[in-house]
Amino acid sequence: MIHEHNSDDEQYIPAYAGRLNSQPVPKNRLPDSASSPTAVYRMIHDELLLDGSSRLNMATFVTTWMEPEADQLMAETFDKNMIDKDEYPQTAEIERRCVNIVADLFNAPSDGDAIGVSTIGSSEAVMLCGLAMKWEWRARREAAGLPADRPNMVMGSNVQVVWEKFCRYWDVEPRYVPVTAGRYVVDPDEVMERVDENTIGVIPILGTTYTGEFEPIEEIHDRVVAYNAEHGLDIPIHVDAASGGFVAPFIHPDLKWDFRLPQVKSINVSGHKYGLTYPGLGFAIWRSKDELPEDLVFHVNYLGGDMPTFTLNFSRPGNQLVGQYYNFVRLGREGYTAIMERLRETAMTISAGVAAMPQFEVVSDGSAIPVLSFTMAPDQPFTVFHVSDQLRLAGWQVPAYTMPADATEVAVLRVVVREGLSSDLAESLLAELHKAVAHLEAFPPNDAPDTEHFAHT
Repeated sequence: MIHEHNSDDEQYIPAYAGRLNSQPVPKNRLPDSASSPTAVYRMIHDELLLDGSSRLNMATFVTTWMEPEADQLMAETFDKNMIDKDEYPQTAEIERRCVNIVADLFNAPSDGDAIGVSTIGSSEAVMLCGLAMKWEWRARREAAGLPADRPNMVMGSNVQVVWEKFCRYWDVEPRYVPVTAGRYVVDPDEVMERVDENTIGVIPILGTTYTGEFEPIEEIHDRVVAYNAEHGLDIPIHVDAASGGFVAPFIHPDLKWDFRLPQVKSINVSGHKYGLTYPGLGFAIWRSKDELPEDLVFHVNYLGGDMPTFTLNFSRPGNQLVGQYYNFVRLGREGYTAIMERLRETAMTISAGVAAMPQFEVVSDGSAIPVLSFTMAPDQPFTVFHVSDQLRLAGWQVPAYTMPADATEVAVLRVVVREGLSSDLAESLLAELHKAVAHLEAFPPNDAPDTEHFAHT
């Protein structure tokens, strides 16, 4: 047999003896020459080892584990730009199915014409729903010959920062309803004190970011309906269900928070949270197409065929939708219910373990959505920030932060229980919490750590 000479020495270089391991790689400009794919993969893979473990990150709400079959489907569809519905009609069909499944899950009227879109996440969905509310309010005011230059929105001081962004970016006055120490959801009386003819919408939360608690949505709804009837208005309710929208239908099926309440005109939800799909994916759903002003919908044809679009992002891969559809078909109602019940059980097991420790007081126990929060008991020689710092040394990322305005004197730790946090890992977290407390009691800290390091997410 004749063997050809091969002058490619790259394959013979030991793994960590090549150029990328012996010379610094430019960080802020392109390298002068190309490198082998294997070496570049190894270099970046190793650098990413410096990140924390996503599975041990109790700060994030976003999904950090999916089944291998979902991983494979998503890897196969990275290259499909879902906005190009003419070229990728089946991806477009999967989006349509997902939107309809979510609308049905939220009890959209079966004889109605609910409409919706998929988004990068709830942040984009919030922007879209907020714009629809503002446009609808402005149209009603102009039709009545009334000024439309002072729109406001009523929401709790505990809202996620995207609502603050919406108000600033789109020139809407935010009217914040305060929370108080010991009550971290809005009070309906205080909500109604801020409502008037210029209110474009009232925004209750199904699963607050701070504690995971449900706000009294049905009571707020009924109060708004009564106010509308008295004043001849049509102020809508928008439910921010980013965290709870894929939890409540399965473990709180009798809770009325969705389109069963007639003045709930729109809902946002994050598929990449308890929809169990990798980031980023969300949905904006309107109970009727009449709630989505046609002026906000653009029609383009330069990708082939007429394509109505109402998004802030024009190009994005279709693989998140494919992953979400996989979950819907794979799990069904039975599977989602089983998972949410198991996550709630794990969250309440952790909160029971925390409650048994004299150093802490539980704020929310994980019974609403699988999120628990707890604060220090009085007269402790260390803070939640010290505890968070100590847990981080063991690999656990448990955020510590102060509560929103009017309750900033309260600082808490929060644990978000997600798919992938097994009972064994939950026991390990509690064990590390005991170790952290024991260390801090044995070696009381002299200074408070930098609280800005533990950003609220």
